[in-house]
Amino acid sequence: MKKLFKHIITKISTSTISSKKIQKIEKKIGYSFENKSVLETAITHTSHTANQSGELTFERMEFLGDAVLGLIISEELFLKYPNYAEGQLSELKSKLVSRKFLKIKAIELDLLPDLKINSKTKQMKGEKINSILGNAVESIICAIFIDGGLNKARNFIRNYIINNFELYIENDDLTNYKSILQEFTQSQNSTVPVYKIVSEIGPEHEKTFTAKVYINDEFFGMGEGKNKKEAHQIAAKKACGKLGV
Repeated sequence: MKKLFKHIITKISTSTISSKKIQKIEKKIGYSFENKSVLETAITHTSHTANQSGELTFERMEFLGDAVLGLIISEELFLKYPNYAEGQLSELKSKLVSRKFLKIKAIELDLLPDLKINSKTKQMKGEKINSILGNAVESIICAIFIDGGLNKARNFIRNYIINNFELYIENDDLTNYKSILQEFTQSQNSTVPVYKIVSEIGPEHEKTFTAKVYINDEFFGMGEGKNKKEAHQIAAKKACGKLGV
């Protein structure tokens, strides 16, 4: 794997993080890097101007890390649940690759203090910081994959991401009620649910959104959230409850 990415790795600047901090991060994630600068790139968010290599960036690494994560989780679920149908496997996978689940794992690993990220971005709350934390997990997966290969990435995902995942999958936060509601309406030969944002209250950086969901022009649920996506999910959950789904 290192040979495959040799042209990228050789163009990464030498790590500027202290060896003590590198060791601290490596201990958290259970992997020691041969090329420490790959790890530094993985934890350097794009809001931080120090990373200007133009060759390997946080965003590019999360792109590849997402693919590696999806592959390994698909593999693990396929082997763990031999009697599950495709739909059941897909539903489980969607929860385990979700930003909310990866955010939980990032918090468990205590990654936020180690990210090279500007202070304004680090103070973000809600969906924005969840996304950054989830992306950081994917970026680190990419770094391990580049530095050590697929088996090392698999070990990290098994030991630190999906270990005891059954404890989390019943969490409402990981349930995609919009998907459940749409699958139900389609099974009933109904039109797909329609979501409408009916109000936005509060300052620009701290709004509360209210959404309503309709099926065949009939109102079925209302939800409030810190963003449109969350409001839609809560409205869908109310509709699922009303329909007994």
